[in-house]
Amino acid sequence: MTKIFVIAEIGINHNGNLVIAKKLIDGAKKAGADAVKFQKRDIDLVYSKEELDKPRKSPFGTTTRQQKEGIEFNEQEYNEIDKYCKSLGIEWFASAWDIQSSRFLKKYDFKYNKIASAMIVDLKLLEDVAKQKKYTFISTGMSSYKEIDSAVNIFNKENCPFELMHCVSKYPFEAQHASLNLISDLRKRYNCKVGYSGHEISGLAITYAAAALGATSVERHITLDRTMYGSDQAASMTLRGFEELVGGLKTIELALNGSKEKAILEIEKPVMEKLRAHIKKS
Repeated sequence: MTKIFVIAEIGINHNGNLVIAKKLIDGAKKAGADAVKFQKRDIDLVYSKEELDKPRKSPFGTTTRQQKEGIEFNEQEYNEIDKYCKSLGIEWFASAWDIQSSRFLKKYDFKYNKIASAMIVDLKLLEDVAKQKKYTFISTGMSSYKEIDSAVNIFNKENCPFELMHCVSKYPFEAQHASLNLISDLRKRYNCKVGYSGHEISGLAITYAAAALGATSVERHITLDRTMYGSDQAASMTLRGFEELVGGLKTIELALNGSKEKAILEIEKPVMEKLRAHIKKS
């Protein structure tokens, strides 16, 4: 079994605060995550002026624009994140929600890219990302096979390595909506690695099951406190929970890496001799 690549999704759970972001990076590193991920938007491209002008109470002001601007990091702050992650020896990358953001992120020379479920239908963005030739995780929430087909065709055309991620785009969602059998279906249909991006509320069981079903990557949102302000906090894991998750995933990796052929194991032989000693051999 391939090692499960573990992504700690910080997203916008930092609430525009570098101190919080660094604490989340610290927690991801301590837990053993392979990478942390953020989200980057040019809010004037992603949202209409009408939407941005709407009233919205938040810690940042009374309009949607103030709220969106409040949770977005600027170039100086991303430079600090880049420097901090390098000092800790952990990879970081971000999902771009528009082409301008995708081009902004190029300066950091990531090893990985990410297509968020919301953006899988933005073919121009997908083409921009695919042309970078970096290994890309593509989330498939709220998508049809036709839409996934189009995305996969773009990455194949550009010869860009990718991995699909089964995802349910509700934050959070209940166990009956997990649809984990799609991990196998996606793998067979597209002949590629398939990971799991989870937003469930039912503990660790669903993510563990995804790993047991062969998910090659796992992405979960992390937070300092699930009661903090923010739309993704309730669907996130505390750092303690995330640390437990990563430990469990490592155990699952070990359990799945054994022999694929039935044979008497060396560790079984002393027990076999003891427990079968009374049986007469013919």
